[in-house]
This record gives sequence, C-alpha cells and structure tokens, in this order.
Amino acid sequence: MSKLVYINSTSLDGYVEDETGAFDWVISDQVHAFITELLQPIRTYLYGRRLYETMAYFGTAAIEGYLPEHRDFARMWQKAEKIVFSRTLSGATTRNTRIERDFDIETIRKLKRDSEHDINIGGAELAGLAIEADLVDECHLFLNPVIVGSGKPAFRATLRRNLELLETRRFDTGVVHVHYRILGGTP
Repeated sequence: MSKLVYINSTSLDGYVEDETGAFDWVISDQVHAFITELLQPIRTYLYGRRLYETMAYFGTAAIEGYLPEHRDFARMWQKAEKIVFSRTLSGATTRNTRIERDFDIETIRKLKRDSEHDINIGGAELAGLAIEADLVDECHLFLNPVIVGSGKPAFRATLRRNLELLETRRFDTGVVHVHYRILGGTP
C-alpha cells in the first residue's frame, strides 16, 4: 500500500499564502533540490485547481528553458500522473493529467491500496479534506523564516491530529524542514 504525503512550504505562523495570495516569501534556492529528492518515490500528484495552475508551468515549457535547479523536478513532474480536483476547469493543459469534479474519499482509499508508488497531495484545502478523512499518512513542512500575519493556512482551523516527528533538517537560509507521521490515519 502506498502512502499519501502532504508537502508544503509555510510561513512561521502557518500560512502557505499571505492575505493577497502571494507566496513570494518562500525561500527555495537550497530547498528545491531537497524537495525534488523527496518526490522521487511519488508517481501520482493530487491537486486542487489553483495549485495545479501554478504547477502547470513545469509541464508546458521545454525542459532546456528551465533554471538548472528546476530541470530534474520538471522531468519527474512531467512523467507523473496528475489528478486535478476542480469543478471549473474544462480540461488539462499538461500531459498525464485528468480532471475529476469531486474529491471522493473511497476513490482515494482505493488509489492508495492499488498504487505501487507513494502519492502526493498538494494544496492546503484539498490536503485538509484528506487529513480530515484520515487519508494522509505523512506531512513535510518547510517553515520559512517569515511571519505574514494572515492568509491561507496550511491546515484547516478545526482540524486536530496528533503527529509523530520523524526527522528535521535546517537549511542555511533559515528554512526548517519538519517531517511528521500523522497518527490515527486509516488505510
């Protein structure tokens, strides 16, 4: 059985976007290669519309046009299956991508049981639904040395789960990676 893994960058006060929707405060220079390595066992990405539209950049340009540190990630991302949950998108703009109108918990449980590789769930809102349904097994957060005050939280306000710390890593930029197992999840 595969694991469903949530990976996100947050401000120190727990936001993935500030109140304007910006996340330009995320420090990615040292972290990008580490995230690419983390995603190596991932073969399927589950996204909400907004994150998919942001990530589609990696599927639309020629790999040679990317910054050197983005090339490996782009190659990996383009090969992976992407499932986008959206009621407004009429079609996908990238390869290996399908649109689903509804996030169905039982379908995701089956996907986890049947997949030979781990699955990434991206987007705070979508991940929140999956965590509430006890589908998410692990969480990787990259805490950035900034306080933004408000915006989109990394987790829903009403969500409560116990976590087990698996590892930490500090980057020279001040970013701290924390890796947790979410306790009490169900297959």
